Amino acid sequence: MPASLLHPLDKKSAGLAFILGLATIWGAWISQLVFGLFPCELCLEQRMAYYYGLPLLLVVLMTWNRLPLTVWYIAMAIVTAIFAWSVYMGSYHAGVEWGFWPGPTACTGVGEAMDFGALSSMTPVIGCDVVQFRFLGLSLAGYNALISLAIVGLLGLSIWAQARQPKRD
Repeated sequence: MPASLLHPLDKKSAGLAFILGLATIWGAWISQLVFGLFPCELCLEQRMAYYYGLPLLLVVLMTWNRLPLTVWYIAMAIVTAIFAWSVYMGSYHAGVEWGFWPGPTACTGVGEAMDFGALSSMTPVIGCDVVQFRFLGLSLAGYNALISLAIVGLLGLSIWAQARQPKRD
């Protein structure tokens, strides 16, 4: 691929990864706040990738041509690793929901939506093995694994395209 075609590909794929991640975390918040799908312990853990990875990716996008190339590669590697961890967490959680392996004892086998702190917090406790919503056979944890995989792919494409560019340092 000619270098002239690769140049916009590196930033565009990273930008698309950011937009996809932002839409995903917004979707998680909307599913909770609007549709009442309360997150379990593993759901909350999966959100951490978005809370840490997206701000770092935003900084990289905002300082795209001003970052030294070594810093850019390190930051992109960290963001990619964070979302690779999210792929693992989403896959692990989906496996718990399907009963392929046990989940954490703190949140597995709790029941549909028991309320242990009704008098103090009014927050339902959702078991990690309880699926509140499926679409086309996949739970939200399964979709998170697929979306995170797409984000990792887009970030990998960005890194690959940048590596094919003439050096800027």
